[in-house]
Amino acid sequence: MTDAEPLQHVQFGDGIRPVKSRSSAFGEKAMHENQVVGEKVKEIDEEELAVREIADQDLNSKKKQSTGVIYGDIGTSPLYVYSSTFTSQPSYEDLVGALSIIIWSLTLMVSIKYVFIVLAADDDGEGGTFALYSLLARYANIVRKDPNTAGTVKMERHLTGDLNPMNKGVRSFIEKSSVMRLTLKLLGVIGVSMVMSDGVLTPAQSVLGAIQGLRVAQPDITTSTIVGVTCAILILLFAVQPFGTTKIASSFAPIVIVWLLFNAVCGIYNLSMHDHTVLKAFSPYFAGQYLVRNGEEGWRSLGGLLLAFTGVEALFADLGAFSKRAVQISWLGFSFPCLLLAYIGQAAYISKDATEEAYTNPFFNTVPPGTFYFSLVLAVLAAVVASQAMITGSFQLLAQVMRMSYFPHIKTVHTSKLFHGQVYMPFANWLLMIGTVIVTAVYSDTTRLGNAYGVCVIAVTFITTLMVSLVALIIWRINLFIVLFFLLVFACLDGVYLSSALTKVPKGAWFTIMLGAILSITFVLWRFGKENQWTSEKEDRFQLSHLLKNDSAGDLMLTEQFGGMKISTVGGVGIFFDKIGDMVPIVFTQFVRKFSARPQIIVWFHLRPLSTPSIPESERYVVQRTSLPYSYRITVRHGYRDDIVSPDLARLVIEQLVLFITRDTGRSSSTTSARSIEHSPAVQQELHVLTKAAQDQVVYVMGKEQMRIKAGTGWVRRGLLWAFLWIRENSRTKMADMDIPVEQLVEVGFVKEI
Repeated sequence: MTDAEPLQHVQFGDGIRPVKSRSSAFGEKAMHENQVVGEKVKEIDEEELAVREIADQDLNSKKKQSTGVIYGDIGTSPLYVYSSTFTSQPSYEDLVGALSIIIWSLTLMVSIKYVFIVLAADDDGEGGTFALYSLLARYANIVRKDPNTAGTVKMERHLTGDLNPMNKGVRSFIEKSSVMRLTLKLLGVIGVSMVMSDGVLTPAQSVLGAIQGLRVAQPDITTSTIVGVTCAILILLFAVQPFGTTKIASSFAPIVIVWLLFNAVCGIYNLSMHDHTVLKAFSPYFAGQYLVRNGEEGWRSLGGLLLAFTGVEALFADLGAFSKRAVQISWLGFSFPCLLLAYIGQAAYISKDATEEAYTNPFFNTVPPGTFYFSLVLAVLAAVVASQAMITGSFQLLAQVMRMSYFPHIKTVHTSKLFHGQVYMPFANWLLMIGTVIVTAVYSDTTRLGNAYGVCVIAVTFITTLMVSLVALIIWRINLFIVLFFLLVFACLDGVYLSSALTKVPKGAWFTIMLGAILSITFVLWRFGKENQWTSEKEDRFQLSHLLKNDSAGDLMLTEQFGGMKISTVGGVGIFFDKIGDMVPIVFTQFVRKFSARPQIIVWFHLRPLSTPSIPESERYVVQRTSLPYSYRITVRHGYRDDIVSPDLARLVIEQLVLFITRDTGRSSSTTSARSIEHSPAVQQELHVLTKAAQDQVVYVMGKEQMRIKAGTGWVRRGLLWAFLWIRENSRTKMADMDIPVEQLVEVGFVKEI
């Protein structure tokens, strides 16, 4: 100890006094007295209520946000559904049968299944298959938690007595069965992978379908011209992504409204001018008759008809950027009726088409006279919106995957001050752009794209059906037999469409399946490696009394387990970045073991991100005193718009320590007045030591963790871990986003075996 330190005897393992900084509005009662150093800070009701209030504000803001973007993919399907279904002019009976299947598919698959049931299974406002998996993980012990974020994830598991015996049995089965836990993990991963792989095709299919309308006015236009124009539009769309979903959606929403209204007007016009008898397609009898009459060919044609509702997966995935109620109202009250009128009107025109060519380009061939060029411009704009829906969904899903530690950290930019789910990922954006442009150039028309499109989407709807059924049993606590009824109905519908779509695999769908498989393998591989990393790092998580002790003279030394060397004190403030915020930071353990020294002032600095734009500064900092003299733990709760780790971080840390030390001696809210107040000798001494250390130097200490594979590891496991380590070494670290002075940075390297 230095002479400046007061005489005091410390028994390691004694309690710490977890007191909030005076700058914190949550007060001391949010902590337990006599908390042992290293135990989690119990941020109870006050913080939960604050976060919920922020979430409510986010939801209220979402209600004001336009939902136009999310209907882009479903909304543009009238461009190509009939042309993807029929290879020649259909008979009147087949046309009515196909229309009946479209009507009832939109009703059952979109309106009932997704809009009423699936959207209710959101994970704190987030949608997608991985959100379903995350939601199940909060109500059942089916996943190993990331120790870095486990303290911030609240389990909401229902008590055993709150579940009826059959629902309880289902939960117990999936919790105890390693096969079921693995199956659920794979379903979640495969679902998100397939949505993202189909996301490469969606922009190409939508924009290409719109640009191909030029052939109606100019039949001799070349394919290369159409492909070139399509690629230029797609590149422009990806280039504007940094502006954020809010600004883009605000611009696109009027386009979707006009587009859907135009489709409705065209449908009414064609229905009144051509053949109103197609309205009998509302009877499901004609859908069944179509399948019976055409047999295998009718079943195969479902692979084209399912394009009428592709986009439902993006609708669910985009839920993080929009509110559930807004989606339900806008779909049922506007989008659904407009699409029905569009398909009915096209069928009415095609049934009386003397040229027998209208089905090849059903939208542009059926628009009212004099509106072609207007419809062409509108279709292109609507196709851009459809592409935006999938791009937004891909960013949402990738953010969920990263939060669950299934993908390495990549740069994420929050583009909205209101919606935490609206993000932009530069790396993912440019990869999607490259993939979409290549796909457009290779497939070159919507017929060939249609053969590759839709398989992954219908597979995702099938996975969603299975996972929502578990949500209904475990979380909603619905009777097992009711759940089984809906499961059988929707699983049969999904299964019929999926079996038909699989016939497209040799014709081009193999591409999206292959891409989905690559993504799935990457996600599972990263998670496998992270779990092995957590196991290795767990060995270094212990209480401070396990590392340090006082000798008989009161001097600080390492315990015998770590060599028993005496610890010297060096001047200055050491800010140790603590990624877990629990127990003794690994970087501190490595520092004192290697140097047998400690800074005069020790700060364990832990960042706790919250899903909100910003946390007020008065509510941001939690300061604790550890059982080591002149050692503190600072937990910083921050939103995604808060700039915490900046060049003046040292000044902020010192200010918070001064406010904490002087908490009992006045009501001052600034460090200047806190220093000027007359304090007790002990407080004055502590302030003197802090001030002198800060004047000497401030260093930031980070861990530089290297990993190697344990000797004797099997060749399969070794290969998987080698691939994980290769990705880890070549991926962006979270520390890359931190802006701290390099000249004050110390990296402590250490090796862990996995």
